[in-house]
Amino acid sequence: MESNLKEEQRMSDVLKAMEERRSIRKFKNEKVDRELMKEIVDIAKWAPSWVNYQIARYTLVDDEEIIKEIAHEGVNGFVYNIDTLKNAKGVAVLSFVKGKSGTYDEKYITSKGNTWEIFDAGIACQTFCLAAHAKGVGTCIMGVIDDKSIAKIVNLPEEETVAALIVYGYEDGHPAPSKRKNVDEIMRFYDR
Repeated sequence: MESNLKEEQRMSDVLKAMEERRSIRKFKNEKVDRELMKEIVDIAKWAPSWVNYQIARYTLVDDEEIIKEIAHEGVNGFVYNIDTLKNAKGVAVLSFVKGKSGTYDEKYITSKGNTWEIFDAGIACQTFCLAAHAKGVGTCIMGVIDDKSIAKIVNLPEEETVAALIVYGYEDGHPAPSKRKNVDEIMRFYDR
């Protein structure tokens, strides 16, 4: 009986986190403790990946001057991202090790080739954001970026490529959920 209650609570917690996590663009004027960010990455490391290569890497930046540099040089002038970065207390540069995912064995390579790298990075990104949410840290994923400029700014190792920026901090307000499509609009059953 007790194990059933624990299982139900665990499922409820996971589903609740998936439903309640939002993209946060307004943060309190308080840096997130580095130890807490280390805990978040320690959880995010459990994200599944191609043949368990674990190609995701996290370069965390909480220096305001470097964040400003990323805002001016790393988001292709996209004002919405610049404004969010100006308010951010931290940025996780999510990168991945090139040449691993999707290249395990020639007989298993699909038409997607090494684009599996970005798929693995996406799984890692969502896992990071859910872990941050569970720990009380808000996040916003940014894809309109100049990966080469960001790699240079944070001195990324040559074997890595920037996949996304994840802005983080303590939420200053929790936005209401945006409207979601009805399940019948996004799902189909197929039978022969």
